[in-house]
Amino acid sequence: MVMLHCCIVSDVPVCSTMFKGRLRRPVAEENPPYIIATGIDQQLYAPRQQPHTHSKTRESIHANMSESSDHVIQRAMQTIAEFEETYKHLHRTPELSWQEHGTAAFITEQLQKTNTRGGDEDFKITTGIGGTGVVGILHNGPGKKVLLRAELDALPLKEETGLPYSSQKSGRDEHTGSEIPAMHACGHDMHMTSLLCAARALSDRRDLWSGTLIVLFQPSEENGAGAQAMVDDGLYDAKRFAVPIPDAVLAGHTMPMRAGKVASRIGVVNSAVQSVQATIFGRGGHGARPQNAIDPVVIMSSIVMKLQTIVSREIAPQESAVVTVGSVHAGTAENIISDRAVMKINIRALSTDALRRAHEAVVRIIEGECFTFRCPQPPEIKSISSFPLLENHETITRSVVDAFGRHFKDNYYNEPYASLGAEDLSNLAVEGSQCCFWNIGCIDHDIWDAAEKENRLETVAGMPTVTLLKWRVELR
Repeated sequence: MVMLHCCIVSDVPVCSTMFKGRLRRPVAEENPPYIIATGIDQQLYAPRQQPHTHSKTRESIHANMSESSDHVIQRAMQTIAEFEETYKHLHRTPELSWQEHGTAAFITEQLQKTNTRGGDEDFKITTGIGGTGVVGILHNGPGKKVLLRAELDALPLKEETGLPYSSQKSGRDEHTGSEIPAMHACGHDMHMTSLLCAARALSDRRDLWSGTLIVLFQPSEENGAGAQAMVDDGLYDAKRFAVPIPDAVLAGHTMPMRAGKVASRIGVVNSAVQSVQATIFGRGGHGARPQNAIDPVVIMSSIVMKLQTIVSREIAPQESAVVTVGSVHAGTAENIISDRAVMKINIRALSTDALRRAHEAVVRIIEGECFTFRCPQPPEIKSISSFPLLENHETITRSVVDAFGRHFKDNYYNEPYASLGAEDLSNLAVEGSQCCFWNIGCIDHDIWDAAEKENRLETVAGMPTVTLLKWRVELR
């Protein structure tokens, strides 16, 4: 089956499209970098009206794939203006994890616009899976089943870009219930737009491919729970939502790389993650009489320092892991010793065994310090989120990267190292489904090139999208 995941990424990157308030128009070049065409060769590729025969060479198969891909890409580019508005709407109306009701309704409405033939020839659309998840299924004759994934949720960040389509929404903190800002600062607005565009183009040119297309828009990717929630809710259950178990699960993500670059790799792509929240119980008191108190801030400070020894002294140098204390909270005034402190810790590793050992060490250190400082009760440690290890299967990934190489040529490269970023995509790959994930460059050429020339790429590659957005707007 020919499968095109058409990602509308401008000839400068995703961030740049948001900076300048528009999506760039197509330019005349042989392999336009604003479209990603994922051609899946022999394993999933069955072009319409061109059955495979033993006389066909691999080169002729690739030629047919490229020709079919080009036709679908051309169809996608004919609707680019419409999807520019789709992108702006999604960027303007972000919703936080588990709160994506408006976004899901909009996605459903856009998918329904793709249904123009009636009956079994249209996408079968199902909503409310795992909360707000949306799935469209397009059966198009015999062949493999391929699932393409995008994410519905945004991040709790305040947008300060000043763009005419800046975020206009806020959400509710799931723990406190207080109102907090929301922004699509991780590229999920672009991912959704790309998948809608792919769905439209593939539906319009279904004469070029055969098989089953599954487009899935999942909730709550940011906390690693949405994909599993859809599965647990009966995504693949024949008596529930009856989505066919896919042969391949595919997705891409905008990343801090030079715009137009695309990268992937076989094997481990992203880390396994475990995040915990620890509450340290002390004895409150006045700052003038510390001898009568048990100060949880001092205890927490000691814990933070000792946690830094886990990677350096408990994880083998050949392995990769990181322990980050990202949030610490205690007290209300400078002269009051609080009776408790709360800290949030993020643990990442490139193997499940290393993650287990690092997590056990975190728990042991917290409990040990609380005992040493005579806390009146043991600490309360609970898991707040987790992500599975993301591995690209060799067979499907070779097919994808071969297609990328043919289409993008020098703009595609194999990732030399796995990332300590995290993704829950692999939770959608069940019962033998093969998974492939890739990264898409999203940093404007002038920003990237200037940083590279001045030998300071680390200042750009480490920026969150929201910072790049603000920087670019100030440069306009």
